[in-house]
Amino acid sequence: MHNGGVTTAPTARDAVPEACCTSLTSEALSVEDAQRFAQLLKAVAEPTRLRLVSLIAAQDNKEACVCDLTEPVGLGQPTVSHHLKILVDAGILHREKRGVWAYYSIVPGALERAAAVLSPGR
Repeated sequence: MHNGGVTTAPTARDAVPEACCTSLTSEALSVEDAQRFAQLLKAVAEPTRLRLVSLIAAQDNKEACVCDLTEPVGLGQPTVSHHLKILVDAGILHREKRGVWAYYSIVPGALERAAAVLSPGR
């Protein structure tokens, strides 16, 4: 580089920037999908809710009555029902009313879809 009669070596600042990035994949989440997935992650990011999903998924028929979920998590029915509602709203669980009790089951494919987003290209 020439600087007022003095020749100096070019610095990194003087270099012409090259394209450093490749084009992004079209398989990335849309804004709407990212919002839905964030809701799902927020729902299971709470330890009690994660435990509830685990308890339901571990059942032979993949469903459980709210009355059977209170003791394992050590919480009262209203609190457990609140956590279950959040999981239903996030699309992880399905709720079915049978008489006075509510039964919860894993929404088919919900956990697999979450796993696919977390590990693309599997």
